[in-house]
Amino acid sequence: MLFDEVEPQTVAWFRVIGATIALLAVSRGWRHGWTRDQLIAAGVFGIATALMNTFFYLGIDRIDLGKAVTIEFIGPIAVAAVATRSIRNAVALLFAFAGVVVLGGGEIDDNALGLFFILLASAMWAAYIVIGSRVAQLDRGVAGLGIGLAIGALAITPLGAPWSGPVWASPTLLALCLLVGVFSNAIGYGIDQFTMRRIPIRRFSLLLALLPVTASFIGWVALGQQPSGIEAAGITLVLIGVAVQERERLDRVERAILTEPG
Repeated sequence: MLFDEVEPQTVAWFRVIGATIALLAVSRGWRHGWTRDQLIAAGVFGIATALMNTFFYLGIDRIDLGKAVTIEFIGPIAVAAVATRSIRNAVALLFAFAGVVVLGGGEIDDNALGLFFILLASAMWAAYIVIGSRVAQLDRGVAGLGIGLAIGALAITPLGAPWSGPVWASPTLLALCLLVGVFSNAIGYGIDQFTMRRIPIRRFSLLLALLPVTASFIGWVALGQQPSGIEAAGITLVLIGVAVQERERLDRVERAILTEPG
């Protein structure tokens, strides 16, 4: 609803800023002990995340929420398919692409720009998963996420700052924009970091299949964006692709741990 008063890219900028403030305030691990490689990884992760937020907001300003998230989901499903190479996963990826084509086909003629932004967000989502997993393995709580988003906020300043005048003039708008960052990035991505330290990338990518369904439901209930029959078919194809994915096999180390007596 903030899009009615603030440009989408500006809301995304404040979203990243709000998350940065919250994460650095609750984490002490960002203050010391960082190597150059770790800072680079956190910075690349933060820039990818900030761009993902920006492109996504520019996309959902033009495309219904459920449809946008389903198209964007091609990023995670591609990561999942590449992580485990098999015929079954290739079939799963084909289903996912088919769903995206069904959903995106109606946008190419009437809303090519919106589709373009969502596809860019999808690519950034894939980068978020791959690089974010590396940052999570640093095992510094949410410190890596906080530092990364601080760098990301600086990177997208040219995109968000020029239209930020109304926000600075309204304490209410400023508070709401920053709260979006706390709830969407600080809490949501903080949970992601916790999860990515404990499960493989492929499994994490598959868990994200819940998002297109959730987004479609929220878009319908909160925004009155009821999916059409063909849109529901596209969403279904993506979810079939997720269901078809091959279950990951335990490696020998995991087997040994699980079968060890006691």
